[in-house]
Amino acid sequence: MNYKTLFIIGILFEILGQLLLAKGNDFVYALKPIDFAHWSLLLGVVFMIPQVVNFPSKIFSYIGIPIAVIGIVCIIGMCTLDFIWWSYPNQEMRNEFAAHISKVPSIWTPFITTGPSFLNVGLLLLALNYFKENKLGVSLIMLATLIVFFGKFIPHRLIYVYLITAIGFGFIFYKKIKINEK
Repeated sequence: MNYKTLFIIGILFEILGQLLLAKGNDFVYALKPIDFAHWSLLLGVVFMIPQVVNFPSKIFSYIGIPIAVIGIVCIIGMCTLDFIWWSYPNQEMRNEFAAHISKVPSIWTPFITTGPSFLNVGLLLLALNYFKENKLGVSLIMLATLIVFFGKFIPHRLIYVYLITAIGFGFIFYKKIKINEK
């Protein structure tokens, strides 16, 4: 198994985590013996790390790798906070915890509101390395990134974002598209 396959598996774990989260907070809080939703998200980004740091040495990688790694760290932090939420025995305690950390910008901003989107931006930049070889794959990842930022009206949009991203990288890594060879 190579890093590209682990990377795609990681994105599939992201989809699984988002599917579980789409069932609602009550469902997630009732998961036993662990919070499978956030463990899926955590495993997903961890599986992506080996490939993220091994993209080709091109201009987009020099920018995309650090941004993707920042996004991975932010998702790991988000999962840690969500594990704490999940561990509370009732909604009142969860609300108190949320009220407290939402007032701490150094926690709330990087790990909840803006930080996780860095992963999608980093992945788009890394995909741009392959634009000449696979315009379709890169275009799909570009579409997924646009949905992250402009598709807030789409219910459970991150399911679609990660599905489109997985398909895009699948084309990039495994499908060689030949363009008018003469």
